[in-house]
Amino acid sequence: MITRYALFQGEVLPTKLADFKKAVMDELLPTWLSYPGATAVRVSFATERDHGAPNVPLVLAVDFASPGALEAALNSQERLDSRAATQRVLPGLFTGKIFHYVTDSSEHLVA
Repeated sequence: MITRYALFQGEVLPTKLADFKKAVMDELLPTWLSYPGATAVRVSFATERDHGAPNVPLVLAVDFASPGALEAALNSQERLDSRAATQRVLPGLFTGKIFHYVTDSSEHLVA
């Protein structure tokens, strides 16, 4: 399984955490769910971090069955729409950068 992570490193503006979470879930999540070939989407809001760790208030993980499926999603209109929504929604709520990582993942469920 291929997982593409987006790490939102920076700060949610003071008093805007609830608005940030609502905008992510109501306006951005639907765009991520529409990626062609995506098999799962996980949205994780940070609740704690190690002392000295950079602030990453949001981690997005999108799973794909293959590198080809990821490549198709990255070249899709849905991704362009998602980027436009992100650029529209985040100003006034979040300041920082978004970093992406692609991993070859395996999942091991605990019985």
